[in-house]
Amino acid sequence: MNDEQLQSWVEEISLHSFGLPFRHKARFNRRLKSTGGRYFMNSHHIEINPAQLTAFGKEEVEKIIKHELCHYHLHIAGKGYRHRDPDFKALLKQVGGSRYCQSLPGRQGRRPLPFRYMLKCTSCGMEYLRKRRVDLKRYRCGKCAGTLQLFSYEDQQNP
Repeated sequence: MNDEQLQSWVEEISLHSFGLPFRHKARFNRRLKSTGGRYFMNSHHIEINPAQLTAFGKEEVEKIIKHELCHYHLHIAGKGYRHRDPDFKALLKQVGGSRYCQSLPGRQGRRPLPFRYMLKCTSCGMEYLRKRRVDLKRYRCGKCAGTLQLFSYEDQQNP
């Protein structure tokens, strides 16, 4: 399926399920990894993850399209278009859209660790966890002012 076919499919779903036309652009975006689709408030365009189509088929992608169209039509109407808004929840239930998309195969458990690095004081053994790499020449231990050693936090968790 290409972008033109997706465009006509979204227009058809909009007219059939919502009774309103979709007058903006719909396209596939292969860079989407953790989401099924997204709606842009500024341009009113919709992007769909093509991997969802290959992994789960047309039925699942239709639910994702309905989800994004709920954002679209409610935003244009000036109603509550956010996930937490009652208008959004009611319309999503009414048209049969999905609240969440399924995780793509191979993406389960791929959340990044909260920390990537561990600094350890060579004098007192105090440990500091950091998300970013630190220049060891610029920092000292906050407890004893000793020198620090850098370790990968992942290596420390899986010895």
